[in-house]
Amino acid sequence: MNWLTDHKIPVGNAAAAVFDWLQLHGRWFFDGLANAMDHLIAAILWVLQSPPPLVVVAVFVAIAWLLQRSIAVCVFVTLGFLFILNQGYWQETTESLTLVLSACVVCMAVGVPVGIFAAHRPKFYQALRPILDLMQTLPTFVYLIPAIVFFGIGMVPGLIATVIFVVPAPIRLTHLGVASTPQSLLEAAQAFGATPSQTLFKVELPYALPQIMAGLNQTIMLSLSMVVIAALVGADGLGVPVVRALNQVNTALGFESGFIIVVVAIMLDRILRVGRS
Repeated sequence: MNWLTDHKIPVGNAAAAVFDWLQLHGRWFFDGLANAMDHLIAAILWVLQSPPPLVVVAVFVAIAWLLQRSIAVCVFVTLGFLFILNQGYWQETTESLTLVLSACVVCMAVGVPVGIFAAHRPKFYQALRPILDLMQTLPTFVYLIPAIVFFGIGMVPGLIATVIFVVPAPIRLTHLGVASTPQSLLEAAQAFGATPSQTLFKVELPYALPQIMAGLNQTIMLSLSMVVIAALVGADGLGVPVVRALNQVNTALGFESGFIIVVVAIMLDRILRVGRS
């Protein structure tokens, strides 16, 4: 079998060459992207950390009430945040929420339009699907290497790696929602003289809203699953104490910070269960 390994296909070398070329010729783009992401992260972090914690908690409870109209959900969100404050993880929680919310803004801004475009052009989606499969199945640690090369250490490379891993979810679910719009609704809209844009905004998007919201929910859950990995490239948040506990073999710290991540995930899931039973 030596003859087979002697003629190894240079997959790794080709990827390294592409990254070297991008680093050399795309510095202006990556610097601009990093600045934009820095401003987005700083703005969200300021909103979460500037007011007193109880004010932020009250805002989240109000959002939960507006979306769910459920006292049980509001009580759960209140108790969850009070538990986080009791454990002393408020700063780390707001930093992780900043990463999650930033990823949501970027992923939904990219994923929804791409999903709509793909739903209207099946051949484009057929070409896009293998790329989405690659983005979701490639080990997430692999994303950290080019993220460090292009963006250095900090929150930005963690955000970029998170977006690459997460963005297929809103694309797929938006495509599913728009593409599954019943033909009878589309024909009725056309019969009443609706333009393509009117059909999109008044028929397809309202019908696809539950799927789009499911995409938002998946974006948040997948982003939270990346907080520990993002901590490996210098991103602040709840992943930092988890990594520290792993390095120190500190069971108490690891369970404590891990449980906080679970509480945050459940709270966000309950808040955003729009259009689902």
